[in-house]
Amino acid sequence: MESQAVVIAAVGALGVGAQWVAWRTGWPAIVLMLAAGFIAGPITGLIDPEAAFGELLDPMISVGVALILFEGGLSLDLRELRHSGKAVWRLATIGVLVGWALGALAGFYIAGLVWPVAVLFGGILIVTGPTVVIPLLRQSNIQTRPNSILKWEGIVNDPTGALCAVIAYEYFRRLNEFPDASVVDVVPPLLISAVIAGLIGYAAARLIAYLFPRGAIPEYLKVPVLFTVVIGVFVLTNAIEHEAGLVAVTVMGVTLANRDVSSIRSIHPFKENVAVLLVSGIFILLASSLKWDELTYLTASVRPWLFLLALLFVVRPITVLISLLGTDVPWNERLFVAWIAPRGIVLVAISGLFALRLGELGVAGGQILIGLSFAVVVITVIAHGFTIEPVARLLKVKGSSRPGLLIVGSTPWTIALARQMVALDTPVMIVDQSWQRLGAARREGLPYYHGEILNEATEHNLDLSTFQVLVAATDNEAYNTLVCNEFAHEMGRDSVYQLGESADGDDKHALPLSLRGRALFESGFGVDEVNDKQKQGWVFKKTKLSEEFDYQDARERLPDTGTMLLILRKTGTLRFFSHAARPEPRAGDTIVSFTPPQMKMPSKEEGEPKTTEVRPRPQAT
Repeated sequence: MESQAVVIAAVGALGVGAQWVAWRTGWPAIVLMLAAGFIAGPITGLIDPEAAFGELLDPMISVGVALILFEGGLSLDLRELRHSGKAVWRLATIGVLVGWALGALAGFYIAGLVWPVAVLFGGILIVTGPTVVIPLLRQSNIQTRPNSILKWEGIVNDPTGALCAVIAYEYFRRLNEFPDASVVDVVPPLLISAVIAGLIGYAAARLIAYLFPRGAIPEYLKVPVLFTVVIGVFVLTNAIEHEAGLVAVTVMGVTLANRDVSSIRSIHPFKENVAVLLVSGIFILLASSLKWDELTYLTASVRPWLFLLALLFVVRPITVLISLLGTDVPWNERLFVAWIAPRGIVLVAISGLFALRLGELGVAGGQILIGLSFAVVVITVIAHGFTIEPVARLLKVKGSSRPGLLIVGSTPWTIALARQMVALDTPVMIVDQSWQRLGAARREGLPYYHGEILNEATEHNLDLSTFQVLVAATDNEAYNTLVCNEFAHEMGRDSVYQLGESADGDDKHALPLSLRGRALFESGFGVDEVNDKQKQGWVFKKTKLSEEFDYQDARERLPDTGTMLLILRKTGTLRFFSHAARPEPRAGDTIVSFTPPQMKMPSKEEGEPKTTEVRPRPQAT
């Protein structure tokens, strides 16, 4: 028991630690997790999951993979398919068949696998790993359509690849028992099993969608009930057919994502945290479970490495380019999708499972799949993880490289702020549900979005991934708080701001600090205060810092009543002054201040930079 507790603690520390290092360095998290697991397992022997958990290891990993696929399904809104539906459908049909055939041929002729192993492995290679693809896309800020294509393909093809592997295995098993068996004898029953599993997942989702809004489940039990149902559906459908549970939980997740169930939306932060923990733990467990003798095939000849090159530069590109023929996807996006195909947990888990089953059937070479599948994961994750940024820039599918500012509320103050940020080459978007209030933004040519920021439809009509900071500055402080609280889990609590200083916890009339965004300005100006100052002619001014003209000089030049709003780094990163924190200014930064109209200017004789101002313009009513 003690050894199991030590292994669990070590796996958690390594997995979360690797995720943290990835966040600090920008390196692909999956690469670091694989490296950490490999060092802790085969190299040092500090972790031996098989010795610690024994027969429980496989079901633990299987349930973890099921929960990850369910969580991925919850992120798939069918409205996203208006940009990429035809492409995703082709990749999930034509792409599956072409990829399976090419993967099997490469496995037989290049890797030297026997036909049963090559065909089975070709089916498994269809998967592109949402546990790897989604974090990479999140890190890299890819444009909407290629992002959507890769995300949907990863989620949909995971259970599809598992089903293809099951079909191949069952065919060779049936052929081993009945030499005269044909494909027709094997495939239809398996497809029927997959359909039944999908229907069970759909029915479970509809049941949840019926019970949750009607108060049949208390709020504190909704998350436990949901995850219990997911595991139950997975186990039940797996009993019908091996790996059919992956189909069921994916269908269940997608169905719930497209039902109007407010309770599901409220648990998104929790399920995302669970997914991060599961991904971290499973990758560490799988990498540390690897044995040196399973890698001998990779070092015995050059054929496995030629197979990996063929997988990267022949199988995947041909599969995607054939699948997307006749679609309206531009060629630069097709080439990008053709390059990005990292494999992940499902590939390794299913390969290990069927390696053992092929051995039981007496098929030679099944054990090779374990080492080869790990090689595929490592090579594809490294190749695609470290090249996704430069390839995206080369093919011009990358979103804005500078962090953007999302402003909620169109007022004279926010119009002046947006004008100043545009002058500083910072992407800006003003969002308001009133067409009349957006009149000033339209007249000045500022980017705007007409709609309710809290409406789910906004997520599908406005690409929010390019904005890393949100400022809620409407005339309603409670609404500003609601917006900040809604976006805090997506952008980060330190990246959502609103006007007004939060009161202490003893003020029963104040909005709680736990719901509010960070307060703009060190002085905590409120909505009424900035509006009054706008009427008095206050302006935004920018000041460039240098080695000769530092932050202290800028403070001395600022009028007593003026206040600093934010710092713009050379990289485009925004750092706001607030009542609780002050960023550390550096040479090369630009400070944006909100000051009275008459501001003492640095003298040219002193060699100090001259500040410039942006004045608010009257807004038509």
